[in-house]
Amino acid sequence: MLQGQREPITIDDMIRLVGKEVGLSPWRTVDQVMIDRFADATDDHQFIHVDPERARAETPYGGTIAHGFLLLSLFSPMAYETLAPLQGAGMAINHGFDRIRFSAPVRCGARVRTRFVLAEMNARPSGMVQVGYDVTMEIENSLKPALTARWQMIAVMDRRDEPA
Repeated sequence: MLQGQREPITIDDMIRLVGKEVGLSPWRTVDQVMIDRFADATDDHQFIHVDPERARAETPYGGTIAHGFLLLSLFSPMAYETLAPLQGAGMAINHGFDRIRFSAPVRCGARVRTRFVLAEMNARPSGMVQVGYDVTMEIENSLKPALTARWQMIAVMDRRDEPA
């Protein structure tokens, strides 16, 4: 669905994959530079994210932690590098989330990766394909995931057979 490095997948193949894991991203390190840049972009400078000494002294985390929305924003690049593009799709649109749960903090320096399960897909007569992924972001060496979400995407199919 998103244009990563994998071979394109057909709609028929995608239908057969509903309910199955369709991708596991590479590990990605969440460092203080990433956290600080996100804080600057969103104007969320709460000390638990941007002040390592204070976070070490005043929180149970031993240092700073990533913003939950920073982790959520990593879904896009992780999907891009992991999921096979849908054959014939001209573009994919983020349609939103049905549910999001932040389960465990991601400490600065931790590595995360995402598992994508194709939960649902619906080819519409309009030429769009709605796809739902159950996404789990894992934290390396942690039994608890950082977050889980149902992510809705829409693929807009090329209409090359229409008259110009």
